[in-house]
Amino acid sequence: MNTPRTLLAAACGLLLAARASAGLADHTLDIYWNDVEGGGATLIVTPTGESVLIDSGSPGGRDANRIQHTAEAAGVTKIDYYLQTHFHGDHMGGIPELAALMPIGQVYERAIPDRDPDYGNANADALWLRTSKGYRTFKADARNPLKAGTVIPLKAPVGPGALPLTLRCVAADQKFVDAPANTPPNPLAKELVKHELVPTDNDNSAAFVLDFGPFRFWDGGDITWNFEAQVVTPLNRVGQVDVYQVDHHGLSFSNNPVLIHSLAPTVSVMNNGSGKGTEKSTTDALKSSPGIQAMYQVHKDLRPTQAPNNTADEFIANLGSTRAATAPGNIIKLSVAPDGKTYTITLPSTGAKRTFETRLVKTLPEAVAAAKP
Repeated sequence: MNTPRTLLAAACGLLLAARASAGLADHTLDIYWNDVEGGGATLIVTPTGESVLIDSGSPGGRDANRIQHTAEAAGVTKIDYYLQTHFHGDHMGGIPELAALMPIGQVYERAIPDRDPDYGNANADALWLRTSKGYRTFKADARNPLKAGTVIPLKAPVGPGALPLTLRCVAADQKFVDAPANTPPNPLAKELVKHELVPTDNDNSAAFVLDFGPFRFWDGGDITWNFEAQVVTPLNRVGQVDVYQVDHHGLSFSNNPVLIHSLAPTVSVMNNGSGKGTEKSTTDALKSSPGIQAMYQVHKDLRPTQAPNNTADEFIANLGSTRAATAPGNIIKLSVAPDGKTYTITLPSTGAKRTFETRLVKTLPEAVAAAKP
């Protein structure tokens, strides 16, 4: 029996599928932020139809099912490239279950730790070996090392007016790509404030920059405050971006204002949870960033202490908790026009959309090719 709720869910699914299929036909570059309730799972579908998944959310089946649903709606039947930023459960936990649902192609990963990547004592090590077994053994076509400077071998778009497409790792294991030759010192370096943080594998997180013609996107995983600073000081190694995936779900351990203001995004997207992220230092850094026009969130933070930090409801995909496996888990979708000059962000659950112009003058279109590992 079709209830109003199931009919609505079906209608939303058809709407998303239609838009996703149109994206492939139009040779757009599409980015989907899956709702993995405060974890990470960003799906990229290129103009040639290849798919890239950066991180996979948490274990338990819910997140893998949501990722598969998004992928199928986007016309994706195989994850061509899986990129693992770091070894925490909310970023790596879903991939063994996803691999049971759909094929996984090439995996790019830092060296898998033999010991617990955070605590490194006997009890933690034993637990780590048990909980990471699924990650170590999930089925994929091949596994490849990931380091600063690694370029993911995506198919280049072809045809008249086809734009260059590059996905490059710019940081991993506390190492970074070099700045392009003749890059001037970053004047924001004088504003640096160092934080003393307990070392974790977040410090080692891989960070990526995706270029499609003039469009640029940053995904830094959970890279932390002091290492964010090293990305952009004393020289800005990556230049400016159009869209900033908020590091570390909006937590204050990350999102150094010097990084955000150096990247100077037009739009931010926070993959937070209903009870995670959205911290004041992060939202303050975003609001004060030059050129920021919109701040999106996967979730509204429902904690009273964090409520004042939420963006406007019209920019939030999920206004309530979606922790239950049966909850819909609304996504955020971004589509870059084939000419790279504009990109549109849509909340498929409401149909709300907004189009932004891409910055056509960058400090670094050439740096992706010029930077050395």
